[in-house]
Amino acid sequence: MKTMNRLKLMLLLVLPSVSEHDSSRVVGRTGQDVTLPCRYEVKKHGLQSVCWNRGDLPLQECNNRLIATSKLRVKEETRVSSRYQLQGRLDEGDVSLTILNLTESDAGRYGCRVRVRGPFNDLKYHIDLNIEKGEKLLLNLIKFVQEVASKMSLTETRQFTAAEKNHGLKHCRVFPSSHHNNHRREERK
Repeated sequence: MKTMNRLKLMLLLVLPSVSEHDSSRVVGRTGQDVTLPCRYEVKKHGLQSVCWNRGDLPLQECNNRLIATSKLRVKEETRVSSRYQLQGRLDEGDVSLTILNLTESDAGRYGCRVRVRGPFNDLKYHIDLNIEKGEKLLLNLIKFVQEVASKMSLTETRQFTAAEKNHGLKHCRVFPSSHHNNHRREERK
């Protein structure tokens, strides 16, 4: 009984020394890339190994590892998918995780663990990733295009609708009907 009480007391004294940072929230869109931030101070901690986890981080290591580093290099054998990338400057402590081509199943909690020497000294960061459907953005853009097209002449509307169908909306020029008609009058002169 005394041994159990001592163990509980030791855990109470040791566990508060675990460096756990508040979780943050990141929003991404399906089909796009997103970066989940994770940084540490190299000057303070030196170059450290890092692992990214899907879900909450356990007391030690990463139990659902996505990718890990050995100081300055990504340990390729730990990468579960080429969609997970560490594109930051590892030598400067930027170990942010970039997830390529987001899907709805990517939503959820992620954890970044920076291993620091000593018991329970690891830096732990949690990020909650929310996913919005990319189609929602496209639908809003199409709705806007339709509103603009309704204020244009018939010829312009046909051209604009064709551009809309081909998703060539990046570089469209929109002229109000009155400007278009004035331009045609100038051409006739």
